[in-house]
Amino acid sequence: MAAHDSEQCSPNLSMSSNPAQGEDLHTLPSAPAARSRERLTHDADALVAYLRARLAAPQPTLQQMPQEPSDAPDALDEPPTYPAEWQDARRAAVLAPLYARDGAPYLLFTRRAATLAAHSGEISFPGGSRDPGDTDLAATALREAQEELALAPERVTLLGTLPPAFTVVSNFLVTPWLGWLHEGLPPLAPNTGEVAEVIEAPLAALDDPAIFHSEVWRRRGEAHTVYFYDFGPYRIWGLTGRLLHQILALLPPRETP
Repeated sequence: MAAHDSEQCSPNLSMSSNPAQGEDLHTLPSAPAARSRERLTHDADALVAYLRARLAAPQPTLQQMPQEPSDAPDALDEPPTYPAEWQDARRAAVLAPLYARDGAPYLLFTRRAATLAAHSGEISFPGGSRDPGDTDLAATALREAQEELALAPERVTLLGTLPPAFTVVSNFLVTPWLGWLHEGLPPLAPNTGEVAEVIEAPLAALDDPAIFHSEVWRRRGEAHTVYFYDFGPYRIWGLTGRLLHQILALLPPRETP
């Protein structure tokens, strides 16, 4: 699913070249583990154990995270509280597929088909809007991944969710799920009507500060930070850049020399 802040904002001159340093942009609580960022970006098993603990921790309140909902719906005994402008948003979900190659963690992205009416050619995670037959948003993420990539749901172990992201112009409230595919990428059959290319990205390469920058864009007088990752020939930005930034922000801080 691709939706991005360029729909929402016009660029400002303010920008940064500092990527997520493990500072929790949404004040997510610390995981009990004290593993180094360097190790986690090269050791998939250690990363998955760390993420399980990290994502199982209590989520921040709305007061702690004023631009995001108080939690993912499935993680609360009571319904989450959303800002008023989010109440009528359409629900959607994406799957961020995490897997290992020779023990190192990778993330899977897609490049959207050029024939699509919206966001053609952009880099995204598989995902889309919730269908009436979906039991929950986890089912939405798994169904969309199966439709786009023929990724069998039984091959995915869901690790947890990131805070939902709201897209202003398209009016979607998107719940991102992290899914673990274990060692090796399972056989995929991309739907050519939706997917032009499958992109395999080592997490260590995505965490390289040299490929990252952010810009402050404005829409209706409000500032929004837009995150950019230039991975090889691909520019990851918009909603996908925001979600990637959240994933990297789960990691521990970089070790200072």
